Amino acid sequence: MRGLVDLSGPSALEKAESLRVTLALRGIKADVMGDHSLALVSVWERLTVWCNGVFFWWRTDWNPATRRARYTGHPVPEFERVVERVTSRYADLRQQASSSAGPAPYRGDHGPL
Repeated sequence: MRGLVDLSGPSALEKAESLRVTLALRGIKADVMGDHSLALVSVWERLTVWCNGVFFWWRTDWNPATRRARYTGHPVPEFERVVERVTSRYADLRQQASSSAGPAPYRGDHGPL
């Protein structure tokens, strides 16, 4: 059935924890919270990764014309690609923070409603 999470495999929380551990091995500290069906990995200011057990997704930037955030992501089986892209986004945000006078205005970092 469409939209249901396969509960026979690892939970969203377990997959999010795997991402946290893998990021920690790369020197990136993160926190995980959630439950079996939806979890999030708080990585850095403006970088939160959600996982529903099937897909990881995160905000990439802000579209001022539509006044909405843009998101990207990958299916859970593409875990190494998720790690590479989240690591790259983290590096970009850290670079932006260190080269600016202060943090960018917070526009919200909410997942799909």
